[in-house]
Amino acid sequence: MECNIGQKGRQVRLYTGIIAIVFGIALAFLTYLSIIPATLGWFAIFGSIFGGAFAIFEARKGWCIIRAIGIKTPL
Repeated sequence: MECNIGQKGRQVRLYTGIIAIVFGIALAFLTYLSIIPATLGWFAIFGSIFGGAFAIFEARKGWCIIRAIGIKTPL
């Protein structure tokens, strides 16, 4: 994997990943309290935490999957 994003893009991905993981933890709490239905809640939790972890991975490696497949991104 070749570095294909700059410092600003890495920062944005890191902050986005952290926010997504915190959001996933909040969703887990709401699902645990049965405020959100379990079926929907667990899919949302998994997606949020996995997406956040992947964004943090992209930030750490300086690599963006969208740019790697040829799509231009503003950051």
